[in-house]
Amino acid sequence: MRPLCTKCKERPSAVNYKKAGKTYYRKQCEMCLKYGGPSGYQPKWYIAGYRLKQKCDKCGHSSKFKQHFNVFHVDGNLHNCRFNNLKTVCANCQRSLHLEGIRWQQGDLVPDF
Repeated sequence: MRPLCTKCKERPSAVNYKKAGKTYYRKQCEMCLKYGGPSGYQPKWYIAGYRLKQKCDKCGHSSKFKQHFNVFHVDGNLHNCRFNNLKTVCANCQRSLHLEGIRWQQGDLVPDF
């Protein structure tokens, strides 16, 4: 059985290597190794000051749970964190956009400010 991370005690430990049919694990999970723990990672849009809304910018779905929403980059560039490039979309709209291959164009949405 895969051991839990010794730091966050939530996620399984990362695989270190396999030798002679046996798997060796690290002491920490990937998140803790890369970012110093679950609270250590902050997306670029969050650092830029953008915050998730409680309403989808595409369909208008609202929820009190922020886990239902994701930040969508209008131009597809994850490094472009200007507010007019960031939109809050529900998980259903994001899935639909990716499955249909539809990309919002800059002129399709009006900036929030």
